[in-house]
Amino acid sequence: MSGLQTMQHVLVLADDIDATRDFYRDALGMTVGDRPPLPFDGHWLYVGDVPVIHIADRPQYAAQMTRMGGEVSPEPDGGGPIDHVAFSATGYDEIAARLERYGVAAVPNTIPEIKLRQLFVLDPNGVRIEINVAGEWLD
Repeated sequence: MSGLQTMQHVLVLADDIDATRDFYRDALGMTVGDRPPLPFDGHWLYVGDVPVIHIADRPQYAAQMTRMGGEVSPEPDGGGPIDHVAFSATGYDEIAARLERYGVAAVPNTIPEIKLRQLFVLDPNGVRIEINVAGEWLD
């Protein structure tokens, strides 16, 4: 049967692609990996062997979309229809410490009914990231 199978990645448009790369690599622990030769600058960040975050230079990407005949995404205004991107993780304390070490403010949350601990952070472009750690509950 044909149809959607899985989500592959999120594209983050950035005015500073290197600072954005550094955030996902250093603060969140992703790995910079292979990226095909695309007609705009950017980086691909991996979790395991999956390139889950694609970063693109905002003006170069917009120019490419125009060349392709596609619509150009509106400039960011501090909000939008997608609120956040979520990742499952392990090692809550280590993640919290790494975020603090890199000066990334994290908003913690707990959902006791399902024994879930969460951290919410913003990337350099205002993209909210939700980190979910299940099963590492403090009684």
